[in-house]
Parts: sequence; C-alpha cells; structure tokens
Amino acid sequence: MGNPQLQMQRATQLLAERCGTLLLMSSAYQSAAWGPIPQPDFYNRALILQTTLSPNALLVQILQIEHEMGRIRNEKFGPRLIDIDILLMDDLQIDTPDLQIPHPLLAERRFALAPLCEIAPYLWHPVHKQTIESLLTACTDTGNVQKK
Repeated sequence: MGNPQLQMQRATQLLAERCGTLLLMSSAYQSAAWGPIPQPDFYNRALILQTTLSPNALLVQILQIEHEMGRIRNEKFGPRLIDIDILLMDDLQIDTPDLQIPHPLLAERRFALAPLCEIAPYLWHPVHKQTIESLLTACTDTGNVQKK
C-alpha cells in the first residue's frame, strides 16, 4: 500500500538509526502478494544489520517503527504499509508466542529468499542446515520475483 519504495527507504533509515549499523542492503524486489487476501504486489528488501540489541529489544524497535510508519494490524496477511521481519539473527533459535527466529516461513517464501540470497547466499539457516542459496534453489514457491 502507499509508496513501497519510499516506505522501504524510510524503514531502512529508521532501522539504521535505532537498531544498529547497516552492513548490507539488497536491491528491491517486486512479487505478487503472498497469502489468502487479494492485495497489491509486495516489495521486499533484505538488510543485514549489526546490532547490540537483544532479539526482544530489536522486535520492540521494529514494532515501534512499523507503528510510526502507519502500520495497523487488522488482519493477518492483510494489506499493510510496511512489514519488517527478523529473518535470521546469528544462529539463534527462538520460538515464543511473540517472536520466532529464524522466521518460520522463510524457506517457503521466494520473495524473502531472493533478496536475502543477493546479499548473503552462503548464510547458514540454523534449522534447515542449508545455505540461503540452497534454500532458494529448493524453494517450491513458484511466485515470480523481479528485481526492480
């Protein structure tokens, strides 16, 4: 929704200001929306941040940024102005009601794997025990993901 390119730029700026040092940033990618609700195309970008924040403190900052940018959580998988996910954090494995790291659907989402593979193809997924490149190659999501 809105202006995805501008929103990704603003989110990246806020993450770098509040959460850590931006080390790498992928290109922007466009794909058809994923999920049961018809909506505009998704735009995605992967970032690698170096942070001193704990996983929960990082999540608090991310939720605050989303809120400030106008995110309203009405419907799961519904249209939204911004959605910031923690895909991986070192080799951590966290599974609580509020936070799951690695992101539980990462290996099933080409639109998330493609930008991450651009900047970190050999990054190791601690649950699947494969590189991001291998996960992307094996991904059964047939959605079209285009670099913008």
